[in-house]
Amino acid sequence: MKKITLFAASLLCAFLSQGVRADGFLAVEENASGLGIAYAGAAALADNASSLYYNPAGLTRLPGVQLSAGLVGAQSRYEFDDDGSVGLSGGEGGQAGQWRALPHLYASWAVNEDLSLGLGISSPYSLDMEYDDDWMGRDMGVAARFSSLNLNPALAYRVSDRVSVGLGLNYQQIRLKTVLNAMRDSDTDSAWGWNAGALFTLSPEMRLGLAYRSGMDYRLDAGGIGALGAFPGVDGRGRLKTPDVFSLSVWQQVSDRWEAMGDISWRNWSRADGYDQDSWRLSWGAAYAYNERWKSKFGIAYDRSPIRASERAVLLPETHRLWLAIGGQYRFGKYATLDFGYAYQRAREARIDRQGAGLRLRGSYDANGHVIGIQYNQGF
Repeated sequence: MKKITLFAASLLCAFLSQGVRADGFLAVEENASGLGIAYAGAAALADNASSLYYNPAGLTRLPGVQLSAGLVGAQSRYEFDDDGSVGLSGGEGGQAGQWRALPHLYASWAVNEDLSLGLGISSPYSLDMEYDDDWMGRDMGVAARFSSLNLNPALAYRVSDRVSVGLGLNYQQIRLKTVLNAMRDSDTDSAWGWNAGALFTLSPEMRLGLAYRSGMDYRLDAGGIGALGAFPGVDGRGRLKTPDVFSLSVWQQVSDRWEAMGDISWRNWSRADGYDQDSWRLSWGAAYAYNERWKSKFGIAYDRSPIRASERAVLLPETHRLWLAIGGQYRFGKYATLDFGYAYQRAREARIDRQGAGLRLRGSYDANGHVIGIQYNQGF
């Protein structure tokens, strides 16, 4: 118990003292237990306290007091290949994506048979991107660091044996730093949002989850951030809007040893400046129990990017991604488990053609990524 408390405290200190540095603007990696199945069925699993983020209604399935604490490490690699840029000099920027560390901490408490409370600490939006000093596109963007801290208290109520509902309040603080050649901008803001969900137990072997997470609006006092479209989502007056997210998930116990799960998520990116389309994510996963202690996990997912080629910016050259994931779980006893996973991300070639002030950056990005994670879950 003492070791668990110290581990949780160290994670909390990491949030409050250092913040989170990452290279993906929207991070789906809000726990490590879902990594091995590529986060398939996240709104229907409800197997540990971290389910609060994906669907607060799932808290009604957790007995007593539950604690989930973990760490996800991820890197997206972006390498630029010049193809006819005009008015620019220098190199191609090297490997621009940096490693990120995403700690998370969740707790739940079953007040009685029908009512449960929970609290989550995570980082839903994050970025860490930096080109080499001699990068030819330095007038359009050299570096960007986006960190966020999200506090998510929630409650869930069991309406019947088949239906549970949940509601959460979110207080989120963000900080965005950008470097465009010699111009540096940095600002912090905070906003309120909410998340809600419903969990339907269709049978003892099948659950369906519906979840919604609201977007948030921020004001950043950093006019240069929007210069030359360096960072999509932030307009020239420093306004930033994050997307609404809606998810539909299913979980099924296929046999005594096999589980299967799937998920489709829609993200309302078109509410943000610089995005003309929304995005969606489709994932499928499976788990196999070798015995009472060991379980293996497998998953595949496809992320459709909201950024068109004409909108792509040097500080966020995102494109569509395919996830291939593998992981496992070890059960120490009735109330304790350890989850771990790894995912490889392969992205499509990302073309870019940005013009401004007599300059033109033209070429393509080769991108891939790696994600690793570990999470400890304890019941009391």
